[in-house]
Amino acid sequence: MSRSDPLKTFRIASYNLENLRASRKKGPLLEDRIQALRPQLLKTRADVLCLQEIDGQPDGTGKRSLQALDALLEGTPFEGFERTTTISKSRGGARDKHNLVTVSRFPVVDQTQVRHDLIDAPLHRQITAVPALSEPQKIDWDRPFLHLALDLGGDRTLNIINLHLRAPRAAYVEGQKEDAEVWKSVPGWAEGFFIAAVKRAGQALEVRLFVDSLFDADKDALIAVVGDFNADDFETPVRTICGDADDICNPALVPRVLVPLENSVDASRRYSVIHGGHPRMLDHLLASPALRELYRETEVFNEGLLDELYSSDKDEDLPGSFHAPVVSEFNLPVPK
Repeated sequence: MSRSDPLKTFRIASYNLENLRASRKKGPLLEDRIQALRPQLLKTRADVLCLQEIDGQPDGTGKRSLQALDALLEGTPFEGFERTTTISKSRGGARDKHNLVTVSRFPVVDQTQVRHDLIDAPLHRQITAVPALSEPQKIDWDRPFLHLALDLGGDRTLNIINLHLRAPRAAYVEGQKEDAEVWKSVPGWAEGFFIAAVKRAGQALEVRLFVDSLFDADKDALIAVVGDFNADDFETPVRTICGDADDICNPALVPRVLVPLENSVDASRRYSVIHGGHPRMLDHLLASPALRELYRETEVFNEGLLDELYSSDKDEDLPGSFHAPVVSEFNLPVPK
């Protein structure tokens, strides 16, 4: 992996690989997916690579491993990086679907996954459910987020939060669907859409609480929140995690504000997904003030990006990904 300035800079990248798995019932083979995805990974020249939607495969021990990812990274510089992944708390090993994986050139000094560790799942009684429900049910997040503390040298630590928030698709409501895609009523769909919004906003709030715990420990913490937010920067999840100065209206709290670094990219190139003909920036890298002081540039590798609505069965048919890799470059910090 060539680098323009290996001693003075580092790069952080995010890439949603769209359900990377070892085998498929139909669609492209893993070999075809590797041929499409690997050049994009190499193009990032990342020192810290945050990946989303990595599926786990049974490994014969009752657990799951990341065989497809192993094949994708084989023979690349990333193969030798330290790797951290979300795990199944019930079985151990990788989760069956949508694991988060962070690979790092820098040593990992601490790691944790967070899901309802800071917020209890809210309760909601489905009002359109058939048959009617008498008791509320938990609205829990679809997956955890993954935090790593990385040793940059010189007594400096980089905090990386890799996340994948819930997509704005209506969640399941008892008795309100004809099949996997077709709803029986508009109110049923609307309640499902509401539940999905609660999941996405709630996980964003838990991320924000975790970010503030890092600031409590070090007001000058180097923090990057990276991944697929399934939201533009003006939507609730991103605003919740950033804590924009115009929203909080308190100058004393500005040192805790995070900023989307892609705002420095020309507007014509500022998109990571095309949805129904509309370019959208759904993948972000948010930086703390101390990390922004080290910031150099952001690139979005969206050349040739396809519209994610072109296929009704997109994640089975596409060799590559409907998401573009997003990468930001920084100067290495001066030792404390």
